[in-house]
Amino acid sequence: MNLSNLKPAEGSTKNRKRIGRGTGSGRGGTSTRGHKGAGSRSGTSTKVGFEGGQMPLQRRVPKVGFKNPNRVEYVGVNLDVLQALTEKFSLSSVDFDTLKQHGLVSRNDVVKILGRGELKAKLEVKAHAFTATAQKAIEAAGGTIVKL
Repeated sequence: MNLSNLKPAEGSTKNRKRIGRGTGSGRGGTSTRGHKGAGSRSGTSTKVGFEGGQMPLQRRVPKVGFKNPNRVEYVGVNLDVLQALTEKFSLSSVDFDTLKQHGLVSRNDVVKILGRGELKAKLEVKAHAFTATAQKAIEAAGGTIVKL
């Protein structure tokens, strides 16, 4: 087998519908557009979501709630993750660059340290926000927190 004798699978391709090529083709005359009306004329198109005058789905469905445009989405990093990092790479401080380097956060993320798990290592942790339990656990282990 080579490129010169490749063929598509049987039944996988169809001929294109050639409209407006005379009455003998079966698709001449009105060229599948019907008689008169806006749809038979050139340059017509319907709005996105238009349902022929029926109330469109976008307007039929009830609207609920509100999305705050100023919401701050935090990326959570738990204490057990910090403990695993310090054990694996023997770190004394964890900041945004360290978390980014190990693939836990992306460039524009806002980091919040969460309180799941146990922290035994004495760490200096720099992040944008801390939960109360995380803050207590870090300080109980002899570490310090710095809010960015």
